Formats: sequence, structure tokens, C-alpha cells
Amino acid sequence: MTRKYFGTDGIRGKVGVAPITPDFVLKLGWAAGRVLARHSQGSRTRNLVIIGKDTRISGYMFESALEAGLVAAGLDVTLLGPMPTPAVAYLTRTFHAAAGIVISASHNPFDDNGIKFFSSRGTKLPDELEREIEAEMDAPMQTCDSRGLGKVTRMLDAEGRYIEYCKSTFPLDANLDGLRIVVDCAHGATYKVAPAVFAELGATVIELGIEPDGFNINQDSGSTAPEGLARAVREHRADLGIALDGDGDRLICVDDSGALVDGDELLYIIAAEQQRATGVCGGVVGTQMSNLGMEVALRELGIPFARARVGDRYVLEMMEEKGWRLGGESSGHIICRDVTTTGDGIVSALRVLAAICASGQSLRALRSRVTKFPQTMINVRVARRTDIGGNATIGDAVRAVERALGDRGRVLLRPSGTEPVIRVMVEGHDAAQVEQHARELADVVRSAAA
Repeated sequence: MTRKYFGTDGIRGKVGVAPITPDFVLKLGWAAGRVLARHSQGSRTRNLVIIGKDTRISGYMFESALEAGLVAAGLDVTLLGPMPTPAVAYLTRTFHAAAGIVISASHNPFDDNGIKFFSSRGTKLPDELEREIEAEMDAPMQTCDSRGLGKVTRMLDAEGRYIEYCKSTFPLDANLDGLRIVVDCAHGATYKVAPAVFAELGATVIELGIEPDGFNINQDSGSTAPEGLARAVREHRADLGIALDGDGDRLICVDDSGALVDGDELLYIIAAEQQRATGVCGGVVGTQMSNLGMEVALRELGIPFARARVGDRYVLEMMEEKGWRLGGESSGHIICRDVTTTGDGIVSALRVLAAICASGQSLRALRSRVTKFPQTMINVRVARRTDIGGNATIGDAVRAVERALGDRGRVLLRPSGTEPVIRVMVEGHDAAQVEQHARELADVVRSAAA
């Protein structure tokens, strides 16, 4: 059974357009409550769901709708207010709740929103549970008897709990004294907690993106628009800059020159420091989009590398299969499995800062050990679903490019999990050749999907 509503990262779309409407979210809360209540029977989890959100204006509306649906199904609800996605995962675990729910569209603009679920372990819901929830959506909504209705409370100290958790992941024998850091919170869910974490560990913090108004989340700021961060780092002569996205699960940095340091380079820095500190890193899980340059750099350190499907849920699955502690995506979703269960921008930044402190080197010096291969990705918008693997024309074009690149490059075509787009990626040593091949393949895909 395929999923009707859930994508690779929950349910996401334009506010007011199905399924991101108040009536749908009300029914979703009820359906999820019914399924979670069944699975909680006889388990050690509480009949409780924790709800957090980012700072977009529609969050109030969907928070109320989810709350009503869950309570109608007999579950208790604890509201966190604006909190980073990884904070919801953490608090779901520590409160032994049946699930956590985040109302967020991550790095998307304010007029999008979405709903994503965490299991009682603080991981993404298994596919089978998502399918159960979708099946329950087809049933008529029935409210519990009044004696069985859930109750709603608000967690007033959620920010403090999460700040202390983040600080606990930083080495006890280190501090950030003397470091000057620009922190861009994208006017999103980390706007209070992120500056506090780094300041309480001793850094001098210059704050950006900390004035959310419901409409400016991710607007010209954060991990998807780091240009302002780079300017601020140069203007303030800071040691580095940290950019988070709207819900706080992504991290992108810039070094003291203002140069971008992406998720692949950050993964390498964290892995190299783990190996230096403990003598062994185990291995690193990336994705099909991870740059070949990182893979080569890790290989030179003797650190195994494997590629999962794109999506942090698939990265985590492979990490668990292999027993590895570190994985992530080029976009900056980084999972440090020894301390967390999902991508956490603040925790990942602390791991990078720990490497800087331990080595005595700058971020610029640490990232210089990775020589990235030129990579071009083109998003081809399509009007209809196209079977990429079964299309002979596309297949012939891909094989021709692969022959031209040989063992010094690679090709990847994949449909987006959240929008009607096919991503065409080509990677190799020669930037001009890579761009030419990518444009040619994009034209082939565009024609085949017309």
C-alpha cells in the first residue's frame, strides 16, 4: 500500500490547499490519536503527544486543530510553543510520550506548512504506522465519551530543558571562550535557544534572524540563504558563522573569510575529530547527493562511507543497520546518533566547535582537507509523474554521460519527495563538462516528462 499523504518528511504543502487545511489537520490529529492509542496499550509509553511548532503564522491554526483532534481521540497533549524540531524529538523521548508532532515546513517560506511525527523513540514514524494513520483517515470521525477525552497542558520550561541538553553534548573540559560567532536563526524556531546555548558556553554571539513575525521565517536568512551571514562574519571579524533553518534541524556554516561550509564538509570535520579523539569513527552514512570529494577524504583517513537514499529517515535507518554513529546530508541535516535521534543543527554545530577547540585550528583550516568535486544539480519541474528508471530515452542519455565521466564522476536522477520536480545531478572533475552534461540530461528529462 502506497502512502497517500505522507512524503519522506511528513505531510507538507501550501497553507489552505489540500491537504494543508484546518479540517484535514483536525482529522489527522484524530486519526493519529486513534492509532497511537492502540499501539500504546500495554506499552511503557504514556498516552501523551507532545506538539511543537516553528514561527510561521499558520502554526497557531494547525496547533489548535491537532490539539482538538488528539483530545477527541482520548490522548493528552503537551504544547511546547515555538521549539526546534530536534527539541520535540528529545522531549518526546524524555517524557516517554506516545509520539511527538512538529508543525513546520522546515526551510520553506512562511505560506507553506507541514506536519511531521516522531515515534516514542524520537525517530521518524515507521512507514507502517503512517499507513495505519492514513487508513484511519477514511473512517468517520467519532469523539470519545466525555470521560475519555484527553487533557491539554503547556510545558513552560521547554526552552531551558533543551538548552541544557544541547550543552550536555559539548565536552566538559572545553569551552568557547574567545570565539566570536555569528548565529543566524532564520527567524525560526531556534531564535531563543541557539544564541543562549553558544553564549552560555562562553562564545561572544552576534545574533541574526531572531525577530520572527510569522511571515519572515527563512526569508533571506538561515541555512538556505547564507549570504547575509557571510557578510556579518566579515563585518564583525568573527571566527565563523552558524546558519540554522526554520525548524532547527539543518546546519550550514561559513568560515572567517565568509566562504560557505556545507553539510558534507561539516560531516568530514566531525568524523575526523571523532577518529582523532577515540581512535575510531566507525563509519559515515551520506546520501546519493553527497559529494565525491568527502568520500575520498574520508577514505584517506580509513573511515568507511556508505550512501543511503536522500532523506534523513533513510540515513538514520542505514546508520542503525551498520551500527555507525554519524551520518547526514549535504543540505546540513547531520545526525550524531550517540546523542540524538534526528538532525540537530545546534548539536551538530557544537560538534564542529569541539573540533575547532580540540585542534586549535580554524574552521577554514579544518574544511581545507576536503577537495570537493564540481557538482551541478538542475531541478526539472514536471506536470506528471515520470518513471525515470523505465524510460528508455532517459536511460540511454544517463549511460552516455556515465561513459563520458568514467570513474571520475557520477550521475543521479531522482524525483523530489515534496514537490513535482525531478532532480538531475552530475558530478565530476571538470566543472564545465559537468555543467554541460547536466543541462543535456535536464533537457532529455524535460522532454520525456512533457
